[in-house]
Amino acid sequence: MNIGYVSSEPVEVLRKRPNITVHGINAHKGFSDIAFSSDDNSRLLASDANGSINVWDRRASDLPCLELSTNSSGSLNSIKLSRDNEIIFGASKQGIIYMWDLRGGRSSTAFSNHKEGYCSPLIAVKLSHELEKIWSLKAQSNIVSKEIHSIDIDPSCPYQLAFHLDDGWSGVLDTNKLQVTHIHCPPPPWLDEFDGLTNVSFLRRPCWLLTNSIYIVGSSTSNGLYLLDFYPDSVSPCYVDYNCDDKSNDGTSGQRIQNRFLSLSEGITACASHPLNGTIVAGTKLSSLLVISDSKVSH
Repeated sequence: MNIGYVSSEPVEVLRKRPNITVHGINAHKGFSDIAFSSDDNSRLLASDANGSINVWDRRASDLPCLELSTNSSGSLNSIKLSRDNEIIFGASKQGIIYMWDLRGGRSSTAFSNHKEGYCSPLIAVKLSHELEKIWSLKAQSNIVSKEIHSIDIDPSCPYQLAFHLDDGWSGVLDTNKLQVTHIHCPPPPWLDEFDGLTNVSFLRRPCWLLTNSIYIVGSSTSNGLYLLDFYPDSVSPCYVDYNCDDKSNDGTSGQRIQNRFLSLSEGITACASHPLNGTIVAGTKLSSLLVISDSKVSH
């Protein structure tokens, strides 16, 4: 759609190749998330409910030039392209984070030659396996595989990939070490006197603030937002090996930033942070948009 004019007609339509079933029927699989390449406005990526990511080069065709496959039929809920546009991350309903390298092999050939190609993931990380390695967490919780609602790259630290699970847990996967470095487990519903089961019928979409590695997450059991300190150091209260007596690299005290909960009037489903002033816009279960100024979330 050309948003510069009052028109509902799209200026371009990109299509995916049909999925033909054994009965010869074209099975439509909707898209779940979209990502752009920051260095090339002709590249567009979209994940679907069939466990694949379609990649278009708009200069070449309205059909995908490449399909990134998880080798699974499970849906991908969220995708993110690395800051250097070389790695694509995908998060699945089965609790797995996939990574594809767009620089080499068949994927690079498909991009450069604009031919249809297929590429399997370079790495697949099952989050439940990584969470089981955190002995203090495993001692208190029954670690099972959980659906990943969202992933997002920390704008302050490009190797920190935040994840949010369907039970309200959030954390960080260090993409260099391929291990979970931060985890936040909110109180279970019965502690918050929550009436009924956690509503997982919608996908919650958290976001990062532009600075200080603060992750904004809507609560799954109450009306409000968590402001989580995911600073990439042991001074973060969410750090797996948190040390309250530790000193950060800049010499500040371990009390630099703490997690906060901000009560709101409605339950939150999605968050976005303004790219210039840090203002948070939160979408709610009641179809409202709540605007939260930076002064309320500053520490």
